[in-house]
Amino acid sequence: MQFQVTQIEFDFDDAFDNPEEFCYTDAMDLTDEIIGSIWDADDGDDLIEEITSMVGWCIKTIDYRIILDDIDAPEYEAEFDIDYTTQS
Repeated sequence: MQFQVTQIEFDFDDAFDNPEEFCYTDAMDLTDEIIGSIWDADDGDDLIEEITSMVGWCIKTIDYRIILDDIDAPEYEAEFDIDYTTQS
């Protein structure tokens, strides 16, 4: 499945102890890079593992949406015709 990250918060608590190695700007740049990105994963847990493995930081919170593949999504088109002339 494909997932698009809509919001994410990493656990940077220890990162700011040594500002020469990591700063607030770096944290925001990483967060901005991940938000909006599309990931292939088996499920939500796998998505967290994929992102954590890539960036090297644990995730505190994450919001995402599942991108439905056109092949897997059922075709459904609704059309409603309402006849207001026949009222009981």
